[in-house]
Amino acid sequence: MTTMDRSLPQDLPHQLLIGGQWVDADEGRTFDVIDPATEDVLISIADAGQNQGVDALDAAVVAQDAWAATAPRERAEILRRGWQIITDRKDDFARLMTLEMGKPLVEAYGEVTYGAEFLRWFSEEAVRIRGDYGILPEGKVRQLVMKRPVGPCLFITPWNFPLAMATRKSGPALAAGCTVVIRPASATPLTTLLFAKAMQDAGLPDGVLNIVTGRDHGVTDKVLADPRLRKLSFTGSTPVGRHLLAQASEHVLRTSMELGGNAPFIVFEDADVDAAVEGAKGAKMRNMGEACISANRFIVHESVAHEFTEKFTRYMSGLVVGDGMAEGTDVGPLITAGDREKVHGLVDSARQAGGEVLTGGEIPSGRGFYYPPTVIAGVPADADVMTTEIFGPVAPITTFSTEEEALRIANSVPVGLAGYAYTRDVDRIQRLGAKLETGMVGVNIGVFSNAAAPFGGVKESGLGREGSYQGIDEFLETIYLALPDPS
Repeated sequence: MTTMDRSLPQDLPHQLLIGGQWVDADEGRTFDVIDPATEDVLISIADAGQNQGVDALDAAVVAQDAWAATAPRERAEILRRGWQIITDRKDDFARLMTLEMGKPLVEAYGEVTYGAEFLRWFSEEAVRIRGDYGILPEGKVRQLVMKRPVGPCLFITPWNFPLAMATRKSGPALAAGCTVVIRPASATPLTTLLFAKAMQDAGLPDGVLNIVTGRDHGVTDKVLADPRLRKLSFTGSTPVGRHLLAQASEHVLRTSMELGGNAPFIVFEDADVDAAVEGAKGAKMRNMGEACISANRFIVHESVAHEFTEKFTRYMSGLVVGDGMAEGTDVGPLITAGDREKVHGLVDSARQAGGEVLTGGEIPSGRGFYYPPTVIAGVPADADVMTTEIFGPVAPITTFSTEEEALRIANSVPVGLAGYAYTRDVDRIQRLGAKLETGMVGVNIGVFSNAAAPFGGVKESGLGREGSYQGIDEFLETIYLALPDPS
């Protein structure tokens, strides 16, 4: 099997998963999944009707009590088997992600490892759900604090990390004893379907995990309007997140929202410039820049800006753009033609604002949604490319002269998911932790996401945390029982 073989896994489902059964969409409707590298159709799969989201919720509700009552060790073992199955099938998962999303195959293998780890991590957390017991200060009442599953959940997952986003949400929910309906992005639903098949093979009971694919937003609208739903988790843009939060408010749902980012990458005057360039490679170019924690704004001290820009531009200009399935490809296509046009529009606006394009900056001819790695120097801090999440392989660079100025630029946007800083000053590192308005900060490191670490943002970047031990708390209710003191 060569790297350019574009065949899909033979057991890849193409239907909806509802109550443990693979079923067609209403009226047999389908939609096409497109290969962004070739613009060809990969497969046509079920396009759910509006009532089928409610059917999936019905199945989750029916399964909820039994799954919540399942022994934590049994839930843990199912998750552990899911981790093992995905790990054993890494070739199928990696190739499928590259075909439907476009990322280079080597990065897809990395996502298999990263995504599967959420199942293993939360298999270990499933048996560590604890409460509390104690005497109230007055001494006459004892408190028993219990944890119980929040109930049926709806997950709306994005297209850029199709395995990791499914596992990062499902792992803690299943570990906590919640049932799940997943609505994957219509651009990349196939990896989620294969994930569901893996969890079936791992022994997950019918109805605990349900998958509804399609393009009709009315499907999720109907599920959100149903009072039996108790939790919503969404990863995507801030505008969509606001809309979903408004819908979730109708029944006061528990929510976890991982929304837009605009990560600053700050290089201070005392930084190891070579280390900063090395960190920028992963922070900017992982996933072709199509990541919510991708470095979006390079804020570089004026004394090292020339050196950093020259070295980073040399790296970016040497990257190989092409089909993610081809050996040697560094940068695959963007997800759609529309996304590419948006990225190019930001580059053009940066030119008009006075920025100098040092490499890239033009849409190539031919099929596939490709865009070259692009570096733009001399970009004003208030240019559109600095204030808008790019989601592409574009690195705008601006300069600063003082720490206060760097923080002002970094904190000037309404979102605050991730940030990066390169400095040798220990006191400055502590100041950044206190003053940089982001939920996560990579200090002298360019890639930091991990199943064992809390992932999430501040300001308009969302609510709640995924990963770490905090991740499972998002799916548990705290119940306080007051008991008379028997003594």
